[in-house]
Amino acid sequence: MCDTIVAVPPATADGAVWFGKNSDREPGEAQLVEHLPAQRFSAPAKLQCTYVEIPQAAQTHEVLLSRPFWMWGAEIGVNQRGLAIGNEAVFTKVPVPKTGLTGMDLLRLALERTATAREALEFITRLLTEVGQGGLCGYRHKGFRYHNSFILADPQEAWVLETADRFWVAEKVRGIRTISNVLTIGQEFDLLGDGTFEFAKQQGWCKSAADFDFARAFGDSFYRTTSGGELRRACTYQRLAQNNGKLKRSDFFAALRDHAGLKPTEGWRMKMPCAHASWQRTRQSGQTTASLVSRLHARESVHYLTGTAAPCLSVFKPVLLGGELLQSGPTPGAGFDTESLFWRHERLHRLVLGDYAARRASFEIARAKCESKALTTALESASPQSRQEIWDEHRELVRGWAEHISQIALRDRRSSLAQRYWTQQNAADHG
Repeated sequence: MCDTIVAVPPATADGAVWFGKNSDREPGEAQLVEHLPAQRFSAPAKLQCTYVEIPQAAQTHEVLLSRPFWMWGAEIGVNQRGLAIGNEAVFTKVPVPKTGLTGMDLLRLALERTATAREALEFITRLLTEVGQGGLCGYRHKGFRYHNSFILADPQEAWVLETADRFWVAEKVRGIRTISNVLTIGQEFDLLGDGTFEFAKQQGWCKSAADFDFARAFGDSFYRTTSGGELRRACTYQRLAQNNGKLKRSDFFAALRDHAGLKPTEGWRMKMPCAHASWQRTRQSGQTTASLVSRLHARESVHYLTGTAAPCLSVFKPVLLGGELLQSGPTPGAGFDTESLFWRHERLHRLVLGDYAARRASFEIARAKCESKALTTALESASPQSRQEIWDEHRELVRGWAEHISQIALRDRRSSLAQRYWTQQNAADHG
């Protein structure tokens, strides 16, 4: 489960396109930040994606990716041309094939091979027809498969693309747009995939073009309710709409950190964009494991990533493309380690959940100070070395914050069910 947000002028204060995403996955599913250079391939070659093999491109762009450690594709990413993409799991009436390109594969392939949002849209929809989407998308939750929606944004425009197998619909963004784990495009759209209306009519999901509604025709009503996607989509939209016409970086950070007025353990559905897993089955795969915000501008784009779960407890750190490659530190994998940023922060996160308000307060001033320093390094005059140093500094600070909390923590204020869930999760992640 995820939340993706975008705003285009005149909704933004500086005339840039602003993009953001929270990637929500299983709490033990480490996600890594990967910065890869542009590459050329002199001879025809094959590319192994997560499950299927396709022809390799002659040339790929420089990309910055946030991806689950076990898959080839990425949950969020940007490329050197200022293209940013985030995908969402969506649940439809159409069966999901057991193999194919995952939504994360489609996202990464588009970043590597296209330059604009419209090119990426056309590229992804072509692959839906030529290769198809499908395959296992869960880490420990075997059998979890889904279709995908996307926000595709560049310095000039943004698009929402929603799919159900090879069928699709697209809408150009005007102002503010947010998506989550539900289909959102109804009767008003800008582009429609070949055969999409005809298939829906054949299935009896609509009677004519006049009453064709993509979300109503293809959407799964059960998952629309249980995923909480409609609630989270409304939450991020309302947060951004408060400053419509004046939106800036801080608004996007705040939208991704929003708890919708709830405590981390409250609710049987995922109602909060800043998601924390809990014991209910509807929330066990719902933890924000990575976050990204991008300012997309023709002169220079700047990207801010946490590289961790729980953006409410983390630091957005800057990355620029077109220069030195970011080294985000030791690569996280299956289960706790003592060195990677992801797992150091996850230990901190799980400690904080025992008494969220009090334990968060114990290092909030230091966290805010670290982020303020990080944002200063995003200025054009800052050196690549200073941007690298802030990633290294955050990794060290997280270890100290966790050690401090482990020494002062007394009472666990969660319910017995929540405590039991996290005890089991900790055991699984310790191997």
